[in-house]
Amino acid sequence: MGTGKTTVGELLAQRLQRPFIDTDALIVERDGRSIAEIFAEDGEAAFRAWERAVALELAQQQGLVIATGGRLMLDEDNAEALAASGQVFCLTAVPTTILARVQDDSKRPLLNVPNPAQRIALLLEMRREGYGRFPQIATDGKTAEQVVDEILLVAGG
Repeated sequence: MGTGKTTVGELLAQRLQRPFIDTDALIVERDGRSIAEIFAEDGEAAFRAWERAVALELAQQQGLVIATGGRLMLDEDNAEALAASGQVFCLTAVPTTILARVQDDSKRPLLNVPNPAQRIALLLEMRREGYGRFPQIATDGKTAEQVVDEILLVAGG
């Protein structure tokens, strides 16, 4: 969340001349409701089921640049499927950067809490091990173009 996945993913896809898919946007398109509405009306489990279905479907395709929701890659099945079909990178940012990037976005159900900064720090801590399986690309203080350059350098292309 707030690390630049969509912006960087779109730019990377342009550079590589590949299709770009944002899993959250795909879920919203298919379900017809916002993520916040899915959470509110059906609960987090329903949204995670959507994530799993989309991840397994996209893993069957080649040549895509995919930006996933922040928790999607913590699910072992999702991570294995997508990692088997291509390179995976984890974009990172410190909590203060993330909060600054998302504080005006009311569509963040996981941050609908009294202290969003504390919630971000907690989420990052809880997810550190899962995210640590993938090469980390810090986005703090970098332009999207700089992040794409770093991804391409790490990817060897």
